[in-house]
Amino acid sequence: MNFVCSGNICRSPMAEVIMRSLAEEAGLGSSLRIISTGTGDWHVGEHADPRTTAALARHGFDGSAHRARKFQPEHYEEFDLLVALDRSHERVLRAGATTDEDADRVSLLLSFDPAQAHLRDVPDPYYADDAVFDAVFVMIRKACEQLFRQIQPAIRSGASR
Repeated sequence: MNFVCSGNICRSPMAEVIMRSLAEEAGLGSSLRIISTGTGDWHVGEHADPRTTAALARHGFDGSAHRARKFQPEHYEEFDLLVALDRSHERVLRAGATTDEDADRVSLLLSFDPAQAHLRDVPDPYYADDAVFDAVFVMIRKACEQLFRQIQPAIRSGASR
């Protein structure tokens, strides 16, 4: 699973850390490959935005190991699910897909949470304050919990084989 936002320093690292934690708590950490990437390359190699790591820490998560990376064409084949944080990322990912199967791997994060699906986009907190980072964290956490609930049965059945 690859979470994708713009620069891979705010929203997608939050989703990666949260989803990895959910998988580990369920005893399925080794059954899922979870990363995050950005559609742009301007932050490659950098830590997550300090406000991202602070928001994660306020909620009991550690984002200190994150290093930004750019989405690569081979990710279409490497990941069953490419999770876009907003419609602009979804458009970029679908435009880069060379097959219908690759395009079908792309979904919006909020589409997995019935309570938030109508919003479609996780807002970019980059130009905002800590309160917005915390609000974005809550949105992402709720959507990741719903996504994990949906994929957990398939992971468990695959892990038991």
